[in-house]
Amino acid sequence: MGLPTTLDEWLARCERLHPKEIELGLGRVRTVKERLQVAFDCPVIVVAGTNGKGSTCAMLESIALRAGYRVGLYSKPHLVHFEERCRIDGRMATADELVPQFEAVEAARGDVPLTWFEFTLLVIARLLASQPLDLAILEVGMGGRLDAVNVFDGDCAVITSIALDHVEWLGPDRESIGREKAGVMRTGKPVVVSDPEPPHSVLEEALRVGADLRLLGRDFRIAAADPRQWTWAGREQRWHALGHPALRGANQLLNAAGVLAAFEALRERLPLSAQAVREGLALVELPGRFQIVPGQPALILDVAHNPHAVATLAANLDRMGYFPHTRAVFGAMRDKDVDEVLRRMAPLVDHWHFTDLPTPRAASAAVLATRHAALGLAGPGPVGVSVHATPSAALDAALEASDPADRIVVFGSFYTVGGVLANGLPRLRAPHLA
Repeated sequence: MGLPTTLDEWLARCERLHPKEIELGLGRVRTVKERLQVAFDCPVIVVAGTNGKGSTCAMLESIALRAGYRVGLYSKPHLVHFEERCRIDGRMATADELVPQFEAVEAARGDVPLTWFEFTLLVIARLLASQPLDLAILEVGMGGRLDAVNVFDGDCAVITSIALDHVEWLGPDRESIGREKAGVMRTGKPVVVSDPEPPHSVLEEALRVGADLRLLGRDFRIAAADPRQWTWAGREQRWHALGHPALRGANQLLNAAGVLAAFEALRERLPLSAQAVREGLALVELPGRFQIVPGQPALILDVAHNPHAVATLAANLDRMGYFPHTRAVFGAMRDKDVDEVLRRMAPLVDHWHFTDLPTPRAASAAVLATRHAALGLAGPGPVGVSVHATPSAALDAALEASDPADRIVVFGSFYTVGGVLANGLPRLRAPHLA
């Protein structure tokens, strides 16, 4: 059988190459990277952390683009299309650009059994490294020390908030997880930590490695003078009268602060104007992060899938004001702390629409409903529960049962939000256009 010729065929082939979906370690991917001679001729920012990585990458990209720089971005996971994982100058890579990179990685790997994630990282890295970039942004998937992205040395690392997730791989507490995230640090290179209370293990690793540690509250600070403006101050730079990031959510100022600290660390190679900073924050977009879809009922899409992120989601929902009823469309991987996620959202939810997801890693809708029943959680009033075969079916049922003044929140796995976005943004009632 010959090699694949389309992107979908290559992705399917990559799923069959390795017996495990996840196998931490850098040896395999480093070997193939060296055979491919993949290297970047521009500054590289590596972004690690539990929550806030996607928002941080999006703001880094948006500001750099407004400054006139040519930017390459590798991020994961995707919501709908694989091509979302690779952006070149603000646009998604095309299948035609990616397929030759799959062929090159396949030719170079020989008998090295790369996982799907390792193979596709090398594909995208090779494409980005072939472009005339001024900045490359690489988002770590899980952990840091043993994540495939760590075969690339960052000129600056950013570590966002650290919380409990992937505990079976990274460790049972924030200290263990922080130590893994800190594996992206490099001797003598700046590392920006935007978590306001980082684990001690992160600070200890920075000292051990000899990294240039930049901490929120010590090396850079934020002050919000009013709900519309804020100020950022770093070691040598200060930005006044900044508008809040276009990304909604309580933690976006912390993410933005880390972004500006990273640019300060690289200011000699990537100087910025105040206009680029303001425009970049004002125009940044990132689907699925407290994304509010216009129309009625209110519809919020959020990929929060661990207790820390869901607590932030609940706080953001509280700030939205009063809604007669809130319905939740929820699907998650079975290795997540589903019980704690349900506990944190329960006080807001009148009806749960649990959904199956198209991956063996997912907890079924029936299992989610069983977990919810076992916990005996109370809601704002009487609580309803239903199960659905797909996220889109769950959303359709929620829309059918909702009044215009109600609210629906779709959250959990990327598969959950991606499932309702697969055919574009849902079309809601818009009485003001009637």
